[in-house]
Amino acid sequence: MKKYCLAVDLVNDPVMIAEYEQYHKKARPEIAESILDAGITQMEIYRIGERLFMIMETEDDFSFENKAQMDAANAQVQEWEQLMWKYQKALPSAKPGEKWVLMDKIFALK
Repeated sequence: MKKYCLAVDLVNDPVMIAEYEQYHKKARPEIAESILDAGITQMEIYRIGERLFMIMETEDDFSFENKAQMDAANAQVQEWEQLMWKYQKALPSAKPGEKWVLMDKIFALK
């Protein structure tokens, strides 16, 4: 198992943030299926203010490149990503077009 942590910001608008959270109360089945099919075994998203933090646990052979290819070939995932981009905004350190940015692990108790 591998673990990844990623971050993205939301548009600073309370109504839009509430809408975004509502979309995530219960994931669309086709979106959840695409996440599992990519080798992600667990995913959680947390929010403070307009910052989102995602924790992903994956199978050992998971790759972001493979997930990106799978997502690009899935019209339902593309529709979902377009919808979510309405609510999300790139971090200042993000590359052009990059949404979720991989975080560096800087501490572990064990």
